[in-house]
Amino acid sequence: MLVDSHCHLDFPDFADDLDGVVGRAEQAGVGLLLTIGTHITRHEQVLRVAERFPNVYCSVGIHPHEAGTEPAATVERLVELASHPKVVAFGETGLDYFYDKSPRERQRASFRIHIEAARRVGLPVIVHTRDADDDTADILAEEMGKGAFTGLVHCFSSGPQFAEKAVGLGLYISASGIMTFKTADALRETLKTVPLDRLLVETDAPYLAPVPFRGKRNEPAYVAHTAAKLAEIKGVPFGELERASTGNFLRLFAKVTPPCA
Repeated sequence: MLVDSHCHLDFPDFADDLDGVVGRAEQAGVGLLLTIGTHITRHEQVLRVAERFPNVYCSVGIHPHEAGTEPAATVERLVELASHPKVVAFGETGLDYFYDKSPRERQRASFRIHIEAARRVGLPVIVHTRDADDDTADILAEEMGKGAFTGLVHCFSSGPQFAEKAVGLGLYISASGIMTFKTADALRETLKTVPLDRLLVETDAPYLAPVPFRGKRNEPAYVAHTAAKLAEIKGVPFGELERASTGNFLRLFAKVTPPCA
């Protein structure tokens, strides 16, 4: 069984095809899907998707793009929303200095609130970082010094130094379709250095469709292509990568009930 550890099934791209999307994922051997919160004000629609399908779970959080426009989340509110059995993580949160859609100070404050919620209840935090690796690493290290928490860096596209820092802090790293792109040689080299017991796979659907679907709408079934490429990069059989990445997901997202349980 594979897992798509990061997708956005509540987005309008899937509104007319959601049953088909989830069905095709199951046919492709993707047994679990994690659909991600980006707006706390839209959490109910994310949760409705997770409640609709037994193999879909969700997170609650505010994307860094939205940190300047969404009502500021409190730790207490995040913890309250995470009490639902289908909510298994906080985020995605983090820092995005590439688009700078929200004031950086608001991004940093929101990031720390999500981490505190993760620390308080023992659920993982899902980290987004783009053109902000130094600040992201500093905040993660500072917050880890206040008390341990778990999490992962999703859609990893950074270099070996950040990967080493993240793994050193006990975080996991999630590989997306980006690593299948022709221009991603540096990323592929970095992923070679990440221990297999720290790797997950994702689509970030509807974005970042892997080769051979690049340029099309991405969907969870395509995580099989991402996993195949990651197995090639790591030099392991596909079955080994499948078992490792799924085991890592279930260890990190411990609130998820495996389909066979």
